[in-house]
Amino acid sequence: MTVKKPQETYSRRRFLATTAALAMATYAHGEEQPSANPASRRRAVAYVGTYTGAVGNGSNGEGIYLVEMDPQTGALSPARLAAKTPNPSWIAIHPSKKYLYAVNEIDDFRGNSGSVTAFAMQDDGDLRQLNVVSSAGAGPAYLSLDATGSYAFVANYGGGSVAVLPVSKDGSLQPAVDVHRDSMALGSTKAADAPPGSFAISGHDAPHAHMIAADPQNKFVLATDLGQDRIYIYRLDLGSGKLTPHETAPYAMLPSGDGPRHFTFHPNGRWLYSIQEESSTIVFFDYAPGKGTLAVQQTLSALPAGFAGSSFASEILVSPEGKFLYAANRLHDTIAAFAIGADGKLTLLGESSTLGDYPGQCRIEPNGNFLYVCNRRSDSITSFWMNHDSGLLTFSGQYASIGSPASITFLP
Repeated sequence: MTVKKPQETYSRRRFLATTAALAMATYAHGEEQPSANPASRRRAVAYVGTYTGAVGNGSNGEGIYLVEMDPQTGALSPARLAAKTPNPSWIAIHPSKKYLYAVNEIDDFRGNSGSVTAFAMQDDGDLRQLNVVSSAGAGPAYLSLDATGSYAFVANYGGGSVAVLPVSKDGSLQPAVDVHRDSMALGSTKAADAPPGSFAISGHDAPHAHMIAADPQNKFVLATDLGQDRIYIYRLDLGSGKLTPHETAPYAMLPSGDGPRHFTFHPNGRWLYSIQEESSTIVFFDYAPGKGTLAVQQTLSALPAGFAGSSFASEILVSPEGKFLYAANRLHDTIAAFAIGADGKLTLLGESSTLGDYPGQCRIEPNGNFLYVCNRRSDSITSFWMNHDSGLLTFSGQYASIGSPASITFLP
């Protein structure tokens, strides 16, 4: 696929400049959308990771792309290739906003490992490669940074391991200082809570780490393992980067066959929501910040009542104000919206079609007004207006064409 650079010149200075509040701005439908957030309407820059090689469902991308968001309409500018790199399916931006990191979801880096690439962000938005290091496992699928920007955490889906990579002062990555992998395999198990007729029983042949991230206090690190139906809990040593399994509760066990994929914390830091890929359920946990423990409070489906057949849940987000939660469903190709009660429990509000095929990662832009969905099989990113009163989503009318989009990350 050939991507032409738009004639407009991009600069990070422009990207970060705060535009004046557009009190008189109109939206694509001719009038201001309800429940708008007029104090937060700045243009935002995003980087899009794509699949470039054969990893499942489509590989039409070329690397990492740069787009700019229109805060009035939610439209994304024509995509510009910022860096070529293999299968950058997940990307993360350093807290300093100077560096970007991307997993390379491969299994042949210096043998049978995946890799992680570090980039310096240039003034025009391009990415200058700093270095490439092993992810300490095959098929890395997720990457995050601790709050200080000292460590990158990597989940290797194919290798079933999680690893800690120190970040140097110049933004480059050092080799892993800690790697954890449990060798237990559950075997092929269908989730008890899966919809009738579901064939979602993959992923339990071996450990499959799918996400890893620090808690809001930066004291504990949690990691989902889809192959073991567990959320592992580690204590983080900020001095060494070492992860120590929780002394009394090293993991939270999910129902057999569920396949925990991703999780998100509520802004209050006390509630955690996990989405299960193979049962298409959401589990709400109470989280004890100082103790790093999880206690189940609620389990419910991410699919509408009466749904039958196969679907794979993929992503989970909480709105910035903490009132609503959104869950993505692949094959069903919807985003389900939930209200979050005063006790943290969820109530389904409704579903919106993603207007694309096989939605993976979703992201809410920094202003908190639009939600973006990466539709991998249809080579598109769609955007939805978030109603801050009802929590429901409305399609903005905007599509962005990018080959096999896997993830979108906005510059904070």
